[in-house]
Amino acid sequence: MSNAAQLYDQHRDTLEAALKAVRTRDHWSPFRESPSARLHGEEAPRLGKARYEAQLGKPFDLDQPGTIGTVGAEVSPYTRKALGITYPKSDPAALFAASRKAMAGWMKASPAERAGVVTEMLFAMEKNAFENAHATMHTAGQGYVMAFSGSGANALDRGLEALVYALKALDDVPDSARWTKRFLEPEPVRLEKRYVRVPLGPAVVVCCATFPLWNAYPAMTANLMTGNPVIVKPHPTGVLPVAMAVRTCREVLERAGYDPNLVLLAADEPADQITIKLLEQPDCRIVDYTGSQRFGTWIENNCPGRLVFTETAGCNSVVFHSAKDFGKAIHTVARAMTAFAAQMCTAPQNVYLPRTGVLTPEGVVPYEEAAEALVAALDAISGDNKLGPAIAAAVQADTTIANVEAMTRRGEAEGRVLRYSTPVSNPDFPEARTASPVLIECDAANEDFYGEERFGPVSFVIPVESAQEGVKRATATARTQGAIASYLYSTDEDFIEAAEPDYLAAGASVSINIDRGMPMNFMGAYSDYHVTGLNPAGNASLTDLAFVAPRFRVVQTRRPA
Repeated sequence: MSNAAQLYDQHRDTLEAALKAVRTRDHWSPFRESPSARLHGEEAPRLGKARYEAQLGKPFDLDQPGTIGTVGAEVSPYTRKALGITYPKSDPAALFAASRKAMAGWMKASPAERAGVVTEMLFAMEKNAFENAHATMHTAGQGYVMAFSGSGANALDRGLEALVYALKALDDVPDSARWTKRFLEPEPVRLEKRYVRVPLGPAVVVCCATFPLWNAYPAMTANLMTGNPVIVKPHPTGVLPVAMAVRTCREVLERAGYDPNLVLLAADEPADQITIKLLEQPDCRIVDYTGSQRFGTWIENNCPGRLVFTETAGCNSVVFHSAKDFGKAIHTVARAMTAFAAQMCTAPQNVYLPRTGVLTPEGVVPYEEAAEALVAALDAISGDNKLGPAIAAAVQADTTIANVEAMTRRGEAEGRVLRYSTPVSNPDFPEARTASPVLIECDAANEDFYGEERFGPVSFVIPVESAQEGVKRATATARTQGAIASYLYSTDEDFIEAAEPDYLAAGASVSINIDRGMPMNFMGAYSDYHVTGLNPAGNASLTDLAFVAPRFRVVQTRRPA
């Protein structure tokens, strides 16, 4: 039995459980989401931090082909100091040549053998969870718990989810078949047919700065499972978590007897980025992109002959009609606006409040009072010396702060600033780049201002004549600008039933009355379809069969039996 087959047997129960999870859509995970020492042992957190710190100021240990120098320009959003890590700078043509060569042996592996190896990669990466948490903190700016869970267990879950969807698609194609049909002759025609699943070719996975792994893992596993080698292109300000993942994948491949060049790193620097050079390589067949809508649209329009999957940006909305507990609902919205300084693609931006107020069991909350309640909730979270820094975390880039400042000036000129952005004090990292949300009241007619994603902690309150108008405006923006997550609060089932068709027509997934027990913008692997592909927020969904099945094709042979 091959090493890969042994790995499949080792992970068979996990894969079967994951397949069951994507059928039932209930919560399940084989990975540990909490960084609690009770789960991992007292030494694990300390050792993980020590391993992260041991990498600072040194060349990153990664041996791969085509190296023509070194790059490295990462600066921690928490300490404002350079990490000082350098990575191999590789010639794009050499990376593609190596990946194409590595593909030959991988194509011969069965779907089960690939599944065993790729699942082993995910569990190997989980062993680095604490080290990865610190690497993600000091590149992306996420808080410690989010970096451990969101870029650890939750990201690994998305990777495993894509893996089993790919396994479903591959298993749907039989290896062979016997075909019999009677034509004009007395004897029927009998053919032996063989079906070969042929991968498209090398894939480039372009990662974003703020969540470097959450989208990278499913793209990597979808490609590897369908036989395609992967060249991973991290954001130049967030290389370390991705480089660690690439190194782990290469180690697992080598141990399993496969060419480690099935997974390669393409690192660069802000002043000399190589994404377009990678996409222009003749051997580039697949592109997975997460990042700005502008560049995502450019990729969609300028990469002929490539299979392109994008997740870009969304102008996410909240519409209030009525609420069972308005205080809890508004606090839930405020927390989602503050979390990771609204640098998540599911963060709410626009809050539509009826001028007639929000209905509650105690009576109507007037418009002004509702807006003031949102301001108070933002103040309470940001001003909490313990909770504030944990929720707000750090702002990844100076350009995001500049955007907040520019939007504030525009808000003063075109609307009313209800709340100014302020730093969020972090006693553990006094130099951290932080910001709480600016909240701007904006006239509903001024769609040029609020009607597109304003990245970072920038939020709007938009007064509307009715909640119905709020739904119409929110879904119209989703259709034209994209929406990854929409939110609706109403205790009236008739209103909800009337609103849902507008969200469906806009391809805008909607969460209704989420006001307790979980972050409103949390997306659960194996259950939530992340991005619909039906509006400009992206053309692919994590995760469905359409995300994996186009990555391979079936070539057949047939001959008389």
